[in-house]
Amino acid sequence: MPYDPHSIEPKWQQRWLAEKTFSVKVDRSRPKYYVLDMFPYPSGAGLHVGHPKGYTATDVVSRWKRMQGFNVLHPMGWDAFGLPAERAAVRENLHPAVITRRNVENFRKQIQRLGFAYDWERELSTTDVEYYKWTQWIFLKLFEKGLAYQAEVAVNWCPALGTVLANEEVVDGKYVETGDPVEKRSMRQWMMKITAYAERLITDLDGLDWPESLKEMQRHWIGKSSGAEVTFAVAGGGAATFTVFTTRPDTLFGATWCVLAPEHPLVAQITAPAQRAAVDAYVAAAKNKAERDRMADTKEKTGAFTGAFAVNPATGQPIPIWVADYVLWGYGTGAIMAVPGHDERDHAFAKTFGLPIVQVVKRAGASGAAAGADAAAPIDVQQAAFVDDGVAVNSRFLDGKPTADAKAAMTKWLEEKGLGKERVQYKLRDWLFSRQRYWGEPFPVLHRADGTTVAVPDDQLPVLLPPIDEYKPTADGQPPLARATDWVKTTDPRTGQPATRETNTMPQWAGSCWYYLRFIDPKNAAAPWSKEAESYWMPVDLYVGGVEHAVLHLLYARFWHKVLYDLGLVTTMEPFQKLRNQGMIVAASFQEASGKYHYPQDVEETAPGSGQWRVKATGVAVRTQIEKMSKSRYNVVNPDDVVRDYGADSMRLYECFIGPMEAGGVWQTNGVEGVYRFLERAWRLFFTTPKGATRDVPNPALVERPLDPDPKAGEKELEKLLHKTIQKVTADLAVMGFNTAISALMVYVNALTGRESLPKALLDPFARLLAPFAPHLAEEAWASALGHATLIADAPWPQFDPALCVDDELEIAVQVNGKVRDTIKIPAAADAAQCQRLALASEKVQRAMEGKPARKVIVVPKKIVNVIC
Repeated sequence: MPYDPHSIEPKWQQRWLAEKTFSVKVDRSRPKYYVLDMFPYPSGAGLHVGHPKGYTATDVVSRWKRMQGFNVLHPMGWDAFGLPAERAAVRENLHPAVITRRNVENFRKQIQRLGFAYDWERELSTTDVEYYKWTQWIFLKLFEKGLAYQAEVAVNWCPALGTVLANEEVVDGKYVETGDPVEKRSMRQWMMKITAYAERLITDLDGLDWPESLKEMQRHWIGKSSGAEVTFAVAGGGAATFTVFTTRPDTLFGATWCVLAPEHPLVAQITAPAQRAAVDAYVAAAKNKAERDRMADTKEKTGAFTGAFAVNPATGQPIPIWVADYVLWGYGTGAIMAVPGHDERDHAFAKTFGLPIVQVVKRAGASGAAAGADAAAPIDVQQAAFVDDGVAVNSRFLDGKPTADAKAAMTKWLEEKGLGKERVQYKLRDWLFSRQRYWGEPFPVLHRADGTTVAVPDDQLPVLLPPIDEYKPTADGQPPLARATDWVKTTDPRTGQPATRETNTMPQWAGSCWYYLRFIDPKNAAAPWSKEAESYWMPVDLYVGGVEHAVLHLLYARFWHKVLYDLGLVTTMEPFQKLRNQGMIVAASFQEASGKYHYPQDVEETAPGSGQWRVKATGVAVRTQIEKMSKSRYNVVNPDDVVRDYGADSMRLYECFIGPMEAGGVWQTNGVEGVYRFLERAWRLFFTTPKGATRDVPNPALVERPLDPDPKAGEKELEKLLHKTIQKVTADLAVMGFNTAISALMVYVNALTGRESLPKALLDPFARLLAPFAPHLAEEAWASALGHATLIADAPWPQFDPALCVDDELEIAVQVNGKVRDTIKIPAAADAAQCQRLALASEKVQRAMEGKPARKVIVVPKKIVNVIC
């Protein structure tokens, strides 16, 4: 009877749950290790095989660390508020809570079938009243600190959905998920003052064990720039002025026009009557463009001349003021000075509209002096912008100064003249924190009749979501919560005066900003977490998730955590000490020329290995391509199907073996079959099926005796291989090199396969090495074949003897005139002379030399010997 995972996996999963094997508590006698997944949104589609790649990685590490003696916290929960559930509620005419509960139950069932070592007693959902009570409480801490405020801002408004969308959700003026049109509106919104923490969010990245590429993404998003703020007066405009920020104040003499953002309030004030129609039309067209489209570095440059002029504070000359959509009102000052000789975007704009280009920087010579005829090639800024540092020219008191000195001199001059000042600017903008949705956390604030906004007292938290009968905005455009009129109208408990509740809700980001803290103390009714739990468990030692969260989720969570640190509520400045991203698993899709997609099981190769595919039923040709898994591409692989066909251990092993953890890979069913066959071979080391039996029994080859020292028995060599395998797997797990660790286990299984006698001393450590990857098979082998009464999950990690990991002999190749003629064994400590003697003693080498003397022998220690005749 073959290895049958279905007869063993449910048994061990039930036992782990019943005995709460992976439940933990604070234990200061043991070192802690906090392993966390970026918890999932429980969609109606359920998991596909790409999702568990990260979960499998954290589970392997969790089990390994546990066996090393760590007190391992490994929780799981659900990021369940948000727009998808609300849209499903509208489609199915069900409450979002019902849909969320159904989806969570399906996700939990799928995850538990894979045997992950989660502490299920800590399970939580962001939609739990006991959870979002504390989300509201944290919001109030930000509100009290002045970091949560309301402001009139331009937002992405989707009329079809009746809600504001984040910039990242809008492409080409449409919502990325539905294609619904999106327009710009000015609305009063809740904002988070994340900009107050911009510098710390950059600086504190240096102490984190994160991929450098991910850190750089965070730095780029925050976008720190150092430079100067410059004040421009509008010519003939009385007291009208505007400011620009520039990182190159040394180029001010080369500014030949200025640009205002279409939303800049000065545009309407200064636009000349003759230009009014053109400017108004341009501003209207820019209004509905997504910010990413406006900032895109396209070849086509657009703009409109206002008819007004500004005074260049350096030259005193009037320069035209334009309006262009590549300048954003929400970023910086909403105005720029254009220096086309030394900025590529400005240069393209100048070429498009025939504006003057002036050179104010030239190359420095090799010695750093001003460029001369012999120092460097001349620059023609009429043809292309020169954007590098150099030496100031055509800039009066700056002439001859290197760029760094010229920046400092110009900044000092501006400050002395009262025309500007040194400044650091960030691309990061305050976080738009409100949504016009139902399925989210209500804001715990009250609006008084006098226009003030106050916090709901702590003892009245949580502010519960009220029941409503429709989840769309009201007829007059108010958020869905406005339908709960009895809920909206309330009284201020402090004054007894009438008040109204906020009808916006928090974004989905709110619940995921702090869930790692609730996991450490999820049943606490008196506080979001206890000081004892926080001081023991934090920070998260390993955080694993998709690179799609590389910026916003991590930035928002880090921001909230720093605020909590400043309030003395947490003891660490950063929440996630080590972070790794799992690669994406993709799959082949099969599409007819007509555009119709087919499931993989419905197609076949026209000939084995041809790479040409057709539909089985019709013979119609289909093209294949590797794509992200998507229901619309018919290429989603359900983990339930994989577990049904091959078992959970096979799927876990394949998720680890498919390639490096960060690299992802292409899902191939024959790859799952391959690791299943490996597990069969491993199983056969522990179990056998006697003739006529109906089930497997412990392998009679397993024996309780010391290893045979006789070289003919080969057991001492196997012992050395075992210790090398322990060393290799341990080292690979330390760097999450799962695929190479599994390769080492495969080599070991092959070496043991077919032996008539298997001392348990060779199998006991192997079972423990296998346990993090294939825990069900390992538990069964540990209990039923090796005879242990305890769980292998509780067993100690095997240790290796360094002396047994050193080879006594090495194999090296011997070349004759550059061609390999033999492979010989040499003592590991052999010197060059001994290697040469052994190489020349080889009969194959002598035959290849054909009786000729060796003119030269080159020895590369421990690698190769090359004999030259």
